[in-house]
Amino acid sequence: MPTPAFLARALAAAQRAADAAEAVTLPRFRARDFAVDRKSDATPVTEADRDAETAIRAVLRAEFPRHALFGEEHGRDGDDDFLWLIDPIDGTRAFVRGYPMFSTQIALMHGGELVLGVSAAGEYGERCWAVRGGGACIAMRGEAGRALRVAATSAFGPDAAISTGNLQSLAAAPARWNALAGLVRRVGRCRGYGDFLHYHLLARGAIDLVIESDLNILDIAALVVIVREAGGVFTDLDGGAIGLATHSALAGPPALHAQALAAFAVA
Repeated sequence: MPTPAFLARALAAAQRAADAAEAVTLPRFRARDFAVDRKSDATPVTEADRDAETAIRAVLRAEFPRHALFGEEHGRDGDDDFLWLIDPIDGTRAFVRGYPMFSTQIALMHGGELVLGVSAAGEYGERCWAVRGGGACIAMRGEAGRALRVAATSAFGPDAAISTGNLQSLAAAPARWNALAGLVRRVGRCRGYGDFLHYHLLARGAIDLVIESDLNILDIAALVVIVREAGGVFTDLDGGAIGLATHSALAGPPALHAQALAAFAVA
């Protein structure tokens, strides 16, 4: 496990890297000043994505020249026990369409374990961060950072709220789709906040469960650390550990996570 002193240094670097990314992305978003291309999987990408990742890499490489980097736009560079995971604009579709539910995601993995995360959503007005063993914090527009804590919700019922993200593969599996429907029937509110937002809401106790079946590790790596340090449990939909091959997410307070996992296990 990295030392607290090292994690503090790494967090400071990640915060600077997020600042550098937002210096690229926010002015272009506000001015609508970017071209849109399509990747091989038909998802959108902009020059702001690429330039923001370049800016992040420059900051991290200057501070930690031996660490490996793995980014959404420029791939993997280096081979080290320390691996930085970078999504310069998580929520590119939102960025392109002109609404503020996009963020910069920066995480650090050591020996396969996630130890640090920064989730910067400057246009929305929030930034969350956490280091393993050090708790999680949020700074909202105009305020200093404060500690995050998931809700104490321990059972599904009229006061419980869940949020879903991408669900294409779950929708194609009838038993699991029915299991999700069963959970929806047991809560008072179901929304699809998506991307960074529902994990921020979860970590600060505003919703109780997040379910996604189609994502990649770069989408969630920073958020995993934040939710866990806020007292939540974060696994894939099978209860497996989060790693580079993860493609689904189930996150919530311990009791609700366990009940949701049981529902999906019998599906």
